[in-house]
Amino acid sequence: MSLADVEYEGLAAHARPKLITEVPGPEALARIELDRRVTSPSLPRAYPFVPRRGAGSVVEDVDGNVFLDLNAGIAVTSTGHCHPRVVEAVQAQATRLLHYSASDFYLPIYADVCERLDRVAPFGGRRARSFLTNSGTEAVEAAIKLARYATGRQYLIGFIGSFHGRSMGSVSLTASKARYRAGFGPMLPSVHHSYYGDFEHLEAVVFRRLVSPREVAAIVVETWLGEGGYVLPPEGWFRYLRELCDEHGILLVVDEVQCGMGRGGTLWAIEQEGVVPDIVTAGKGIASGLPLGAMIAREDLMVWELGAHGSTYGGSPLSCAAALATFEVIEQEGLLDNARAVGEVLLEGCRSIASRHPILREVRGRALWIGLSFGDHETAARVELEAFRRGLLVLGAGDDAIRISPPLVFREDQARAALEILEEAVAAAEA
Repeated sequence: MSLADVEYEGLAAHARPKLITEVPGPEALARIELDRRVTSPSLPRAYPFVPRRGAGSVVEDVDGNVFLDLNAGIAVTSTGHCHPRVVEAVQAQATRLLHYSASDFYLPIYADVCERLDRVAPFGGRRARSFLTNSGTEAVEAAIKLARYATGRQYLIGFIGSFHGRSMGSVSLTASKARYRAGFGPMLPSVHHSYYGDFEHLEAVVFRRLVSPREVAAIVVETWLGEGGYVLPPEGWFRYLRELCDEHGILLVVDEVQCGMGRGGTLWAIEQEGVVPDIVTAGKGIASGLPLGAMIAREDLMVWELGAHGSTYGGSPLSCAAALATFEVIEQEGLLDNARAVGEVLLEGCRSIASRHPILREVRGRALWIGLSFGDHETAARVELEAFRRGLLVLGAGDDAIRISPPLVFREDQARAALEILEEAVAAAEA
């Protein structure tokens, strides 16, 4: 076993945090000061955490403090930090080919990833084709373009509370926080919004008062709301959307950038909603931390012509190697089963905490997709900070919630330690 393997195993083995300085420590404070001088002030840092290395569900900061990671870099490190099989795949690819653009040439590993996506796409057995991107927001942009191209229609429907990214097309669909749009108007035209989980407003108001459904290219919806607070839809709502789309010839585009890749206990969250979409957007956990996204569509919808869309870096060889390894690890190491089992421990534990601490008003979620609602943003922010001070990395979501979205390799012993620390943080915020 190499020194790197020993270091990885040693760090990943931690069942609970180990803090050796105040947090943030002196080295972290120095790095934060440099950061504030040279980086864009638009970057919305949650709290003063300065990571140096990670292994599994554990991250060490620049001062040597060890944290349990319950946010996975915003639901990105699906197979854990630096999973050896992912690292090995990236290293091997790096010795062969760092870059060649799949937009202009035939990159074998790009097609390998698309073939894998074809096999697992949630289209009810129908064939799929994929366009690979650098990020989830680029996947959403590709879906917007394809939907308009394939239908010949211009209008799009999004939902209040949704987050689809920050580029101009995706931020026009995003409706979780006004600050994401402030100062950047006008937005992409022909975008309307309804309410996530609502069975009446879309037809009674949007289609009756604002736009004919016969002019709508696509309904674009997060299967489960991520930045909007880790919210699940009411029973039957996606079947309602599917029937509405079928009636009016609208494409159903589901955004699985945050809730996909096994986080909810199935590879795609939409599998649990009982419908087949037309287009899926993926990102975040698809390559375990390397920049990759995908717009996956039914084969019959991929009607755009040569040159209609492309990307210089989308589907980079390194990212594709990481993606193939990620799929293998999820399948071969039983990470979907682990997500369901450990997620149940976390859900039960959080509900138990809520029974003892009334400031925790609601616990919702499935598998390793868990939202904790505290009633107001200030209380949620206090819990988030108190957890950080104790070595637990969680992250805010929505107006009054924090999200729990650890890597799919999160262990039961780590979950039980995290619950103890989380209750301490809730009690401190309550005091």
